[in-house]
Amino acid sequence: MIQVVAAIIFNHNEVLIAKRNKEKYLGGFWEFPGGKIEKGETPEESLIREIKEELDIEIKIIDKFGETVYDYQAFKINLMAYKAEIDGGCIVAREHEAWRWVKIEALGAYEFAPADVVFVQKLMRGKQDNF
Repeated sequence: MIQVVAAIIFNHNEVLIAKRNKEKYLGGFWEFPGGKIEKGETPEESLIREIKEELDIEIKIIDKFGETVYDYQAFKINLMAYKAEIDGGCIVAREHEAWRWVKIEALGAYEFAPADVVFVQKLMRGKQDNF
């Protein structure tokens, strides 16, 4: 099983979402940015590194948001999501086609990668405690 992390980055009542590059697996789907955990990294270390690599920003992790296992027929992932906020830098989409700030109640208008859907649903149900 592949260990993956995602950042749910908040800015007031909006969250940052990113559109996967059309050349990659699940291209065109929206997601909460992040990536694979490398050997020797904690999930938090991995997430900070991935966000810097993908979006050129520093983040501060607030708390764990949730965890899910999703079976994409070719592989299975354990996706851990963390609440975070920007702690420096300006967003540059290095690996994504696009990015945007979206109000939580509007997340349903976007087609998310299947593993991310559980977190979209949790946000839309108002379970984003302590924001």
